[in-house]
Amino acid sequence: MKVDVLLGLQWGDEGKGKIVDVFTPKYNIIGRFQGGPNAGHTLEFNGIKHVLHTIPSGIFHANSINIVGNGVVIDPVIFKKEIDALKKYNVDVQSRLLLSKKAHLILPTHRLIDAASEAAKGNAKIGSTLKGIGPTYMDKTGRNGLRVGDINDPNFKEKYNFLILKHAQILEFLHYEYNLEALEPDWFEGIELLKKLKHIDSEQYLNDALLQDKSVLAEGAQGSLLDIDFGSYPFVTSSNTICAGACTGLGIAPNRIGKVFGIFKAYCTRVGSGPFPTELLEETGEQLRKTGKEFGSTTGRPRRCGWLDLPALKYAIMINGVTELIMMKADVLSGFEKIKICTQYEVKGQAVDNFPFDISPEYVKPIYKEFKGWGQDLTSVTSASDMPTELVDYILFLEKQLQIPITIVSVGPDRTQTLFR
Repeated sequence: MKVDVLLGLQWGDEGKGKIVDVFTPKYNIIGRFQGGPNAGHTLEFNGIKHVLHTIPSGIFHANSINIVGNGVVIDPVIFKKEIDALKKYNVDVQSRLLLSKKAHLILPTHRLIDAASEAAKGNAKIGSTLKGIGPTYMDKTGRNGLRVGDINDPNFKEKYNFLILKHAQILEFLHYEYNLEALEPDWFEGIELLKKLKHIDSEQYLNDALLQDKSVLAEGAQGSLLDIDFGSYPFVTSSNTICAGACTGLGIAPNRIGKVFGIFKAYCTRVGSGPFPTELLEETGEQLRKTGKEFGSTTGRPRRCGWLDLPALKYAIMINGVTELIMMKADVLSGFEKIKICTQYEVKGQAVDNFPFDISPEYVKPIYKEFKGWGQDLTSVTSASDMPTELVDYILFLEKQLQIPITIVSVGPDRTQTLFR
């Protein structure tokens, strides 16, 4: 049995949570492989909207096991809030959710360092969500971190205090004032909750499951263009968001990867700082933001909006080995008479198809192809055969350019508003 991977191909916020929820009935296990509570996976069904930050998006399905993998970083405070929210819907978290012993913990001081570091950057801010993600991954690579498996260690408090002392020195250097005592009670309350959940050696658990022909879907967070190695550095996240991250974030060998589902919006968005070649700064961008409700599900920040970027999308498809494409939010473009797609970049007076090292506006200018929009409201369309001709033309053009089939088109936030082609 192979592990299928589902991930975002843009700057995050592509709609991964909805599709994982739609796919979950086909899988025995859903595993988050990277990121932390900087993610905001939105699911909508039965008239209720749910936002998950760390817990895998298959948690609402009674027959699925959900694993928080070793590549994920966990904030006990936010994790507890997520679980408390699920209790209102009688979700049996105890039987459906497993934590990797090797997943790292976000300490209160990680969040403080994140805020202090971002403040110190001034105008050079990278747009951090201030959830402590970066500092936690820094401690992980610096071999200082605390992990889920440390929670039950008799010396856990001693390890915690040692790391807190190190963080205090960093905060002093950054001249950042804080009150740790006000933050610790909630954090330790979250730790007590984590103790009640089942901790596993997730790499062994998953490989044993594959030998038993169990089906596994690896769920990514953020997007490929935010990957620490291959994204628009330094305006990126702190983990590997691409398909290879599923191997290191779950303990899966590369030859175990099966299908790779790449999710993209019918247009582009980005939260925070960083270059964005197709960004629309005038009325059209505002219309996209308003119609698409483009506000961060984690931070509430307005998302920057722009036309679809094919050089960036081709690049993400290439580095992920995408086998199937899923196009989200086609319904948002219904109100546009004309729609554009960036087909190439102009770099130093030359038209190029590739994704350059630097995509800053002074180096890269988008080249557009214009399409006729579809005026039809798509939210009530229930079959791909009923899609308007203009939308079909848009999809066929993309498939020809990308050389990958678009097998699903989303026409609304609800799990039922999903068209299979």
